[in-house]
Amino acid sequence: MLTLGIDPGTAITGYGLVRQQGDKLVHVSCGCIITTPKDSPQARLAKIYHEVKEIIAKYNPNIIAIERLYFGENTKTAMAVGQARGLSLLAAAEGKVPVYEYTPLEVKLALTGYGRAEKKQIQQMVRILLKLPDVPKPDDAADALAIAICHLNSYKLRKETLVRQ
Repeated sequence: MLTLGIDPGTAITGYGLVRQQGDKLVHVSCGCIITTPKDSPQARLAKIYHEVKEIIAKYNPNIIAIERLYFGENTKTAMAVGQARGLSLLAAAEGKVPVYEYTPLEVKLALTGYGRAEKKQIQQMVRILLKLPDVPKPDDAADALAIAICHLNSYKLRKETLVRQ
C-alpha cells in the first residue's frame, strides 16, 4: 500500500510517500511545494493545488494521510493553513483517493509512543523507520513522511484488531 502524507501550509506544503511492503516501510519520495509571499494568495493556493494533483497523478497513492489542524489562538495562521489543506483534500477527492486525518498528537504517539515528543525526535524516528542515512529535509517533508507512517501504523493496528474480532 502506498500512502501519501501531506503536511499542509501556505508557504510550504510538505509531502511524503511511504510504501508498506510486508512488515517493511519503504521511502518512495518526499519534498515540498514552496510558494513565495510576493505571489498573490490565489497564485500560491493554485500552485499548491496543481502540484498536489500532479503528485497524486504521478504516484497514484492508495491513501492520503493529512494533518488535522488544531490552532488554539492564531486564527490567521489557521485560516491560511486551512485553505492549503482544503485544496489538498479537493485534489484527493478529484483523484478518488481516500483521505485519513491525524492530529499532531496522534502522529507523535504513533512514531514515538509519547504525545509530547519534540520535532527532532519525530524526525529521527522517520529516519530510523525508513532506514534513511539522514533526516529528510526540509522539516515539512519529514513531517509529511511522519504522517504517512502514522497512517500505515494505524491502518495495520486497525486491520489486526478486525482480524482478532
